[in-house]
Amino acid sequence: MPQPELTAQARAVWERLAGLPVVFASVLRPAVSPRSRLCPPGWVGLVVIADAAIATVPDADTAQIIQQALSRVPAASLTDLAVLNSELVITDVLGPATLAYLDPKNFRPPPDPASTEILDVSDPALAPLLSDTDARDLNESGIVEITSPAFVIREQDRIVAAAGYRDWPGQVAHMSVLTAVHARGRGLGRVAASAAVAHALRENKLAQWRARPQASRQIARRLGFQELGSQVSLRLASDTPSERQEPDSPRPASATGADDG
Repeated sequence: MPQPELTAQARAVWERLAGLPVVFASVLRPAVSPRSRLCPPGWVGLVVIADAAIATVPDADTAQIIQQALSRVPAASLTDLAVLNSELVITDVLGPATLAYLDPKNFRPPPDPASTEILDVSDPALAPLLSDTDARDLNESGIVEITSPAFVIREQDRIVAAAGYRDWPGQVAHMSVLTAVHARGRGLGRVAASAAVAHALRENKLAQWRARPQASRQIARRLGFQELGSQVSLRLASDTPSERQEPDSPRPASATGADDG
């Protein structure tokens, strides 16, 4: 079961980003917030933490659509694309991504954390790793957006794994990790990520791991993160009806977040 304190901290992260006062609840109450940071401008943002949800929408018309379509959907299912596509006409999706958080007492670093090196994120030594990575993987990792130092692993003087975090409001460390394709499956991402997590904890930050790939989620779990919820952003068709007769098939999803490496 999720720890109450960690759950409360996780919910506070997203309530703070909503752009106006919101509270997680078991019944969906979309809030009109054009400046919401839960999603891109003009989109719908849905976040579920421990079977309670918040949602932000860009305008009152969209709020009515979401309220009528999703008010009877259990909170735990509000980021399920099959459910969302059965109720709404969706033109684009970011996510869904799993949200995991770390209680410091549950942190489990790997046995060999000393093999990492600390670099500034602008260090040119990182350039080959970034340029050799597929654009989708690079976007998933979020590594180019980190504000912390980069914690890297070298092999034959070439960086093969890097991790760090981006500072979010409220002392939140949004974790990122990337490993070269040829070096994956050897635990290097876990070692690099562990060093970044340890740095965040020393700075008294709440470590957040947002990920879609299973391999990335596995790294988080092995480090002691607990999956508490999920998040998705939707762009609705302009002619979305308030009631659907036939479900759509799920559309491709994408999201930024920690990549396995």
